[in-house]
Amino acid sequence: MSEQDRKELLIASVSPHNLERGDLWFSENQAQIKKAAHTNPWWRDNALFLEKDLVIKPALLVRRLMDMGYERAGMAVGKGLFAVRGGIIDVWPINEAHPYAIEFAGNAIAEIHPQEQAPYRQPTPVALPRRNYGSRTSINTLAEGSFVVHADHGIGIYRGQTRTRTQTRTGAEDQATETAPDGFFVIEYAPPAPGREPDKLFVPVDQKDRLTPYVGFTTPAIHRLGGSLWISAKRKVREDTEKLARSLLTLYAARLGAARPPYAMDADYMAQLSASFGYEETEGQRRAEEEVMNDLAAERPMDRVLTGDVGFGKTEIAVRAAAAAIFAGKQVAVLAPTTVLATQHERTFRERLAAFPVAIRLLSRLTSPAESREAVRAAAHGHADLLIGTHRLFSSDLQFKNLGLVIIDEEQRFGVRQKERFKEMRPEVDILSLSATPIPRTLSLALARLRDVSRIDTPPAGRTAIATAVLPYGARIIREAVRHEINRGGQVYFLHNRIETIGHAKEKLQKILR
Repeated sequence: MSEQDRKELLIASVSPHNLERGDLWFSENQAQIKKAAHTNPWWRDNALFLEKDLVIKPALLVRRLMDMGYERAGMAVGKGLFAVRGGIIDVWPINEAHPYAIEFAGNAIAEIHPQEQAPYRQPTPVALPRRNYGSRTSINTLAEGSFVVHADHGIGIYRGQTRTRTQTRTGAEDQATETAPDGFFVIEYAPPAPGREPDKLFVPVDQKDRLTPYVGFTTPAIHRLGGSLWISAKRKVREDTEKLARSLLTLYAARLGAARPPYAMDADYMAQLSASFGYEETEGQRRAEEEVMNDLAAERPMDRVLTGDVGFGKTEIAVRAAAAAIFAGKQVAVLAPTTVLATQHERTFRERLAAFPVAIRLLSRLTSPAESREAVRAAAHGHADLLIGTHRLFSSDLQFKNLGLVIIDEEQRFGVRQKERFKEMRPEVDILSLSATPIPRTLSLALARLRDVSRIDTPPAGRTAIATAVLPYGARIIREAVRHEINRGGQVYFLHNRIETIGHAKEKLQKILR
């Protein structure tokens, strides 16, 4: 289904659990989320499905969006914002790559349109206080009857809070009552035996970090206190993790011993491609291109991460790497996390390689079924030199005749197993990953010399180079850095890692800067 014909829109709440997931995760699990919303209280409160002809008052939708952590503004210019303009509500879901316009006819939704660009010519943002997005999914405000997970005892049912708890010591007649100033969370577990009353666990409020809402898709089985089910589940997860780690270790060992013929570069074509670049190459681009081309000219398969700020020229290096592989008779796959980015890459690669005999195909959810079948067939028979797509490239029906190079853009937005799939298909395949913000796992592999890293740290003409420093936390360092930037007329972006405590971080920052 194309974006223009979209009839159903999933809006995920602005909660810590949802913010940790990418657009791709929600796209892949939308059907399961919809099913879970009927049975799981957490998903019922934190996922909203809208479709054409759905009867819902605009005012009710506004209240629901605000309850889910969305902030009302003059226009939906970023994720987590929504705007009202007459009979249209614009909203940018945190799980989508662009905003949507929801048109009403009375109290029913008439149309849902994607907005590739802002719907206003002149933005008129409204200054409102920031909301505590994490409060709705905090254990303190969780609805009674919701499923929760205790780190030590497993899945139970949340039964509210109490100031006192009763403990049985030697029998039903010997009980003690304990009172806590902050109270307890009451978690109900399965009965210890048939016909018995359910067990209850009293968790002190100051230990609330041991509790998290259950966000699974299916109605869970309630565990027994002291039972083996939860212990077995944790052991299985640990074993699966170890199994994955061993398989990755075996895969990397196989790649270290793998070899492939060096790429036969077409010097004339490569020179023509470089000359057609419409901008002046930076020193960082030239250095990164040389490192990538040296990898392709070697016998060991490439596994390189290309880092650099947005606009520093990572895509151009990817284009030249793809061209070198194609001119050497190999097929290339370009993987992007979103449909919009995949479409942009198709446009860029077509423009840059228009002067060469290169067959380029796009494979995403915007591709019609007939075009998708043709792209899959072309890849299998070697008639597609360059295949650009989203997670559709992971499908089991897609096979390449002579895959040589895989380019992964925004590699931090893909899972471990997904990124390693191409290596499992062919241990000798070359991998070039692009990222402005490499994740810790990627950096760890680079430090362990299992992956190579190229940095484009030279800004294009007209841009200022970025200075990065890793320093211990200190109020004086923060104060001096912020004041230096403010004094030169700049702006500061302060990143905090927890939605629940962002208000406290703001207060602390204000005290530091006084």
